[in-house]
Amino acid sequence: MSREGDEVDEAIRNLRAVILAGERYRQVLADRLGLGITETQAISYLTVFGDRGQTDLATDLGITSGSSTALVDRLERSGIAERYAHPSDRRRALVRLTDKGQDVVRSSHDWLLSSLQDVPDARLGDVADVLRSIADRLNEQSRRMAGHDEEPSAPVAEEPTAR
Repeated sequence: MSREGDEVDEAIRNLRAVILAGERYRQVLADRLGLGITETQAISYLTVFGDRGQTDLATDLGITSGSSTALVDRLERSGIAERYAHPSDRRRALVRLTDKGQDVVRSSHDWLLSSLQDVPDARLGDVADVLRSIADRLNEQSRRMAGHDEEPSAPVAEEPTAR
């Protein structure tokens, strides 16, 4: 079934507008925090997907493992993220947000929440489901277009550790 017509064109135009608004949000957030775009993207991946291995983070961001190492070094120096030992594989390190990193995430919460102000409380669950579905389809198509058909790895189940 082909989806064509004015409503489809309008939906796609509005999706593009959301993507552009998100890109602008990321740029302003990076400027406010004195970070680069890639650092704010890493913060978002760690927020959405949880603690990640550096290789996973590199794949998420579409950067090399060497670039990922440098990125995590910068996040550590700024106090936003830290490496820690993988709970079951001594050879691997994972990356997680620190308390300062969590503060960065909290500082953007109200900003993002304000974008939902026109959504009635009773519809928030439906909107969340639609947003998740759109994000999943965009990620799936992006992976396919980039030649990576694999799904992002699931967050690592870890034993509670002190931060």
